[in-house]
Amino acid sequence: MLQELLERSNVEGGELVEEMTEAVVGSNEGPAEETEDLEPLEPDDDGGTFQQVTNLLNVMDSGSAKTDAAGGAGPDMRKMLASVIITEKATTEPSAVINALIRCLQVPEISTQRKVNIYNILQEIIQQEGELEDQGVQRLVAIASKEMRESLEVEGYAKAEAASDTLVALSRNHFSLVMYELQHHLKPLNLTDEFVIVTLAKLANGNVFEFMPYMGITLATIFTMLRLTNEAKMCQVICSAMETFCEMVQFYLRHLEDSVYPVMTEDQFAMKLFPMYRYFVTVWLRNHNPEVKLGVIKSLKPMLTLLLPNDDLRNQLYDYIPLLLAEYRGGLEALFITQVLRQILETSVTTNTPVPQMQLHTIFTELHFQVCAKAPAQQQYSSQNLAEIVHCFIALARSYPKELMKFFLGQMEMSQEAIRVGTLTLIRAIVSAAEPRMNVRTIYLAIRVVKTTLSDTRFKVRMAILRIIGQLALSGYQDRIKGWGLKYVSVQLTLSTYKLTNRRESFYQRDLEEKMVHKVTMDTVQIITSSVSGMTNEFWLRLLCYIMETDHTEALTPICISLTNLVEHQPRTKDVEASVASKSRHVDLPAPQKLLARLLVLMSSPYKGEGRGIAMLNLLRTLSQSIAPAMADVWELEIPLLVKYLEEHTEFTCNQKTWEDKLIQFLRNSLKKTRGSTWSLRLSKELNSQIESFDSPSLEKGFLYRALGFTLATGLEADKVETLLLELLYKTDYGNDFDREGVILCFGLCARGQVKTVLNVLHDFEERIQESEQSWQIGAWRKDHPWRRETVKGALMVMYSCVASYCHPQMLLTHVDTPITAKIIHHFSSSCQDICLKMAFLKSVVQVTDAIGNIKDLEDFEFAQKMSLTGIIIATIKAEPTDSLVSPVRTMAIEALSHLSLKPFYSTEENNELMDISIHSVISLQPPLEDNESIQTLYANALQALEHLMEGLMQRQLDPKGLQEMAHLLGKWILSEREGEREKAMNLHLHLLQIHVQNAGVCIPLKPGQFGTLVGLIAPRTCDSHTRTRMASMDVLSSLLDLHASQTCSLWGPSEELELAKCKEDLQGLDMEETFSASSRIAKVVCMQFNCDEVVSLIQKLCENIGAMDLWHDKASVTWIGTFLQRRTKELEDKVAEILGAILVHLPVADHPEVRRLLIEGILLLAHYHQETVLTSLLRQPLPMESHLTEVWLAVAENVPFARTMLHGLMGRLQARFTPRANATSKADIWRLAAVDPLMTLCTIHLLIQKMDMDDKVLDLFPDLIYTLLLQLSGSQGPEAVSPVLKTWRLVHMGTLPKEINLQRITIKSMKLLFRRLSSEQLVRTLEEQGVWSLLQTSSTVLQGAGLLARFCMRNMEGYRQRLSELVLRGMDSDVLCCRISSTAVCVEFMSDPVLYQEKLLKPTVLMLEKGVDQEDEALRVLSLRALGNMALGAPKKVRQYRKLLLEKCLGSLREPVVTSVTSEGMEALAKILAELREGDVGSSFGIISERCRAFFDNESELLRLKAFVLFGKLAKLVRISKKHFFKEEVKKAWIPLILHCQDPCSEAAQACMTTMFQCVHFWGWKALENSPGRSNTSAAEEMTVFQMMLCSIPTQKKPAVLHSFFLETMTYVNSNLPRIRMAACDLAGIIMQQMPAHHLKKLDFPALRNSLQELQLDLDPGVRRAALETLKVLDTCCQHQLLASPEGIC
Repeated sequence: MLQELLERSNVEGGELVEEMTEAVVGSNEGPAEETEDLEPLEPDDDGGTFQQVTNLLNVMDSGSAKTDAAGGAGPDMRKMLASVIITEKATTEPSAVINALIRCLQVPEISTQRKVNIYNILQEIIQQEGELEDQGVQRLVAIASKEMRESLEVEGYAKAEAASDTLVALSRNHFSLVMYELQHHLKPLNLTDEFVIVTLAKLANGNVFEFMPYMGITLATIFTMLRLTNEAKMCQVICSAMETFCEMVQFYLRHLEDSVYPVMTEDQFAMKLFPMYRYFVTVWLRNHNPEVKLGVIKSLKPMLTLLLPNDDLRNQLYDYIPLLLAEYRGGLEALFITQVLRQILETSVTTNTPVPQMQLHTIFTELHFQVCAKAPAQQQYSSQNLAEIVHCFIALARSYPKELMKFFLGQMEMSQEAIRVGTLTLIRAIVSAAEPRMNVRTIYLAIRVVKTTLSDTRFKVRMAILRIIGQLALSGYQDRIKGWGLKYVSVQLTLSTYKLTNRRESFYQRDLEEKMVHKVTMDTVQIITSSVSGMTNEFWLRLLCYIMETDHTEALTPICISLTNLVEHQPRTKDVEASVASKSRHVDLPAPQKLLARLLVLMSSPYKGEGRGIAMLNLLRTLSQSIAPAMADVWELEIPLLVKYLEEHTEFTCNQKTWEDKLIQFLRNSLKKTRGSTWSLRLSKELNSQIESFDSPSLEKGFLYRALGFTLATGLEADKVETLLLELLYKTDYGNDFDREGVILCFGLCARGQVKTVLNVLHDFEERIQESEQSWQIGAWRKDHPWRRETVKGALMVMYSCVASYCHPQMLLTHVDTPITAKIIHHFSSSCQDICLKMAFLKSVVQVTDAIGNIKDLEDFEFAQKMSLTGIIIATIKAEPTDSLVSPVRTMAIEALSHLSLKPFYSTEENNELMDISIHSVISLQPPLEDNESIQTLYANALQALEHLMEGLMQRQLDPKGLQEMAHLLGKWILSEREGEREKAMNLHLHLLQIHVQNAGVCIPLKPGQFGTLVGLIAPRTCDSHTRTRMASMDVLSSLLDLHASQTCSLWGPSEELELAKCKEDLQGLDMEETFSASSRIAKVVCMQFNCDEVVSLIQKLCENIGAMDLWHDKASVTWIGTFLQRRTKELEDKVAEILGAILVHLPVADHPEVRRLLIEGILLLAHYHQETVLTSLLRQPLPMESHLTEVWLAVAENVPFARTMLHGLMGRLQARFTPRANATSKADIWRLAAVDPLMTLCTIHLLIQKMDMDDKVLDLFPDLIYTLLLQLSGSQGPEAVSPVLKTWRLVHMGTLPKEINLQRITIKSMKLLFRRLSSEQLVRTLEEQGVWSLLQTSSTVLQGAGLLARFCMRNMEGYRQRLSELVLRGMDSDVLCCRISSTAVCVEFMSDPVLYQEKLLKPTVLMLEKGVDQEDEALRVLSLRALGNMALGAPKKVRQYRKLLLEKCLGSLREPVVTSVTSEGMEALAKILAELREGDVGSSFGIISERCRAFFDNESELLRLKAFVLFGKLAKLVRISKKHFFKEEVKKAWIPLILHCQDPCSEAAQACMTTMFQCVHFWGWKALENSPGRSNTSAAEEMTVFQMMLCSIPTQKKPAVLHSFFLETMTYVNSNLPRIRMAACDLAGIIMQQMPAHHLKKLDFPALRNSLQELQLDLDPGVRRAALETLKVLDTCCQHQLLASPEGIC
């Protein structure tokens, strides 16, 4: 036990173990140290044991304190464990431990609880050890005795009781020591302590035989204390002790043979007890304390057991009976007093020493009062007290019968109901007394008393008398009740039945009373008839007629039993048949058919009236010879079977229909024995006549209609059957549903054998009431049945259908279309079509179609009325409210449709229409409230009917198309916003899918993609907010997976099934996050079962339903989409476009950001694996870019690495226009090379640039982006640049694109944004200030803008120059002209920078520029020449290396045909190049350049003139020694044009010409000219004139011939196209003539000159006219000088 407690303590905690251990190992030195384990106690000296015990006792005290503080109710584990340890210690050292405990008891001022604990431990040790050392026992006895006798306080009682129990424990082995101690304190005439007597009683109880020698002295001593006892507590203790002493004496007397002590006789004990009994009764019983009285009364019973057998004392005891009776009025519990009286009275009977007669009246009165009076409320044992009183009266009846009955008769005369009922109850008890029976005299006297009350009409008195009569019959006094008793029973039977059948509602209490009387009467009749023989005919006839006439059917069971008993208990002098026949001759029995009809109808409810069915069957069997001798044999066989069936069942297990079928079969077998007679027709009349005898509704009346229909079907005379049927139709209350249904059933059953007769009767009935067709408000034939037109029509419809249900199959096929169905349609169509009529019509349709369907061999039968019925039913369904359910019409209509599965069959379209209408009618209904059971029933029936209909219609189309149609019809309900509609639709889907799997299964595989579509409809519902819908959707999904696995032989296995089952369990939770997790796991499990087509159809279906419901649905849809894309994306290369198209089409519908985000993540996932396909699809979307598409690109921008990849792809799409079209080698190439709209691409690039985080990796794309945008910008000029997306957008939006959406603006906008994202404010500001963006916006200046942009990029973005150079070089090699042009425009700036040289790209660039110069495009040639010329700026050291190429290409631009821009650019390039060459580097090209320059001096193009002057000046600077002579000649040839063009109309050209002219002056070798004023670059006309005069004056002096040639050349310019040149030519001609020597003047053709100058007078320009006039004057002057000098004249 110790080990067990230690284990329990370890369970509860380690603290307890440590505490016990500390207590056990304690010593005298102080508190014990803690140890890890609780070890057994080691042997120790007494001091050590005392300390250990003390410590353990301390633990017990602390445990008690903790228990009290915690309010615990059970024992504390510490206390128990410490007690066990001490006890275990005592097994090895009992003396030491006991001494230690005794020592602890002697410790002063210890608590009472501690002493109680010590005593309890001592008791356990004493019981364990047995005998102990005498010294220790003596000490313990003394201490315990002292503790027991100390003053008793509240806590002292527990200590005293523990001490007392310790003494009792010691007495088992040390009785003498303990008894001596107690007897020492029990002294005569000295009131001892309370617990001394208590302990003595315990000693007597535990040591009977040892105590007996001390019993006499103990009783005698206690008797001397009685007078000294005044306290109630001490009285109770003595009474309780006396009760124990007397019981022990009885035990001792019963086991005298076992005693070894001297024997005391019973008389001796009685003599010692009697004084105490007398004192108790006479003194203490009068105590006012009820507890003292109760103690005295309880002690009297064991005392009387010893006293009453003594003949001498018995009569003395009788004297104290009045004192006992007086206590009845004292408020004491009556039961204990009555028990004492019964003990005395029964002993007086057994000893034949009756109580004194003078006490009888008192005894009668007190006991009778206890019976008749109402027991006080404080009496707890009133029923037990009455039972004891009854035994008292039985004992008195045996001793004083005459006196008792006289007393009873006197009480009857008082006429009080309670007194009479109580007296009659006592008489019944006396009559029913067991052996020995009451003598006949007593019974006679009792009957006399009863007869005095027969006229009492009070129900309790009547019941009491009836019970006495029944008890007399049961007790064998049957002859005493004949006459008066049977007559009284008959009267009460009739009276109670009459009152019950004519009861009034306002007298409910009286009805209950009469029911009680009637019940007792029935019991009495049953008792009498089972025990009394030779019953009179009058009583027999009364009982038999009672069966036929009474409406109180509850009494039928006992009456039938009684009649059966009467027949069976007849004297057996003859056989039963003769006896019954004899009795029937003397008694007017009812007609056999009437009796059989009555009993059959009543037997239809066999368990009513306490099982009347068996009683009536037994009665029928008993009277079989009297009722129908021909049926006797059948009844003898079948009635026992019916009885057995009823006995095997109860009211709750018996099936009513089965029982009625058995009764009908019994009737059928019985009527077979009367075939050929009128027995069945007469029985029909009796059944018909009993219809009005039963209430509606009732089981009996329902069976009556059924029996009547069956009986009429067997009738042989059709005309009489028609008469009965017409009578039944006329008298039926059609407003009563039960009667109407009963008549309908009757007609149907009758049609089984009389179908033509029934149809004729119905036709005749319709014709007779046709006269009142207008109103149908007739009250004919039955004034109390005012029919309604609709009610009768409804009844007729159901009658026709019922006839169809029961008639023979062949007869049905003949009559079903006409008249049966035709009549049904007619009656419905001609009615008001209220709810009742609709129900009747639908019920009729179901019955008719069922009847047809039950025919096995229909062959080619087609139901002609099918379509007419279908149309009516559909109209009925549509007329029902869609949101509420108020009647079963909807359900019945759907059931009717499901029954119309006969030929001709519905077409597929008709099937679908019926399903759609029916589904809408039922699923749209709102679920009923829980407290409305009727609506709930209608609701459940409607759902069941819909399932049945859908199942039937699906049977006609068990193929994938039918399954798809079904799913399509249910789809909108599965996506309904109402939980109830979704749940119903899902359950219906599950049911129909299971039907499809069962019937079609593997035989008909699903179409490609159909599986995905079906799953896509269901999958999101696994996250439905409604738990039942989630579970139903899971079941549907499981069924679909099973179907798919069976058809495709997929790898679906047990592991997948197990995971799916776990997911299904998780779906049952309420946490939606867990639900979504489970749904996602489901998607992961099933996704590998789909092929690519099914994945596409699944995702398309999921996308279609986005936005159709709530957020949970949409999140579930996108969760499934994401799961499938994550796991199957790599395999879907061919399906990406379809999937992406589905997502993009339905993305705008997704309103919630989370849903859109998940969809976009799916798009990005597709793009990750199939970038080209996704990119092309996205770029083919219309503009302006819609919000959902913008969100997609914003999501791309968030993922910088992926956005960088997408930017590469976008740039590639833009650059594809400028690269040769390649052949696709893969599907990705096909999508990559597919045409996309550049405007959409540009918009996308702009969006990404705007939203992306510009890290270093993204900035690496800057050169590519800038270059691509520049290419796009240069390629967007002209009509071919119109965006092809415009057409698409117009198709979608029917409008025009906004102005800001065009290629140029979007490109420039993107470039601006890109430069801003570079965080270079200086560059951005410079671009704005230089008008770069404005230049780029105009097609004419776009190349200029591109050049400027390139220039600033080169200056401010050194890190990107190399990449830009590579891109430009690649663009220059493009086959697309615009790409080459734009690239070359950028290259112009690059050539002016060392970057190309530094990056070793100069050579390929020069080669590309060489090609560009040779191209036909003017712009390309110009830019190429400009770039070549810029080499002198960017790589001047490389000019000499490439001089040949450069000179060749530049000179080529100067040749014919001349293109102004090209030629001018060529001359400018040459000017730059020549600046970096030496004279020898030019070679033979020098002369060509000079010649081509002079050729352009007089060109009409100002630009060409300008460039020619500049280039000629560059040549002049280049000339050194070798070319000086050559160039001097060139200068001479160019001198006049140079002089004249110093006044060129183009100021820049004039300035350039003057600069070049001064650069060439030194070639003349005239120092005067080199220092002329013109060196100041003045442009004044006067200065120019001075210069020209000086210029002409020098040749006059040195080379006059040159001046003559100048003049001739100058005159050629007077016909120039430039007015300024003509004017300058005139001026110069005049100056030359003035400086020309005379001999040279002679050579001039003055007339021609005059004519030319005169012609100039007509010039439009006034300056020319003025100059010509001045020159003409000079000419005239010269002429005059010549005339003076030469008489011949020259003019």
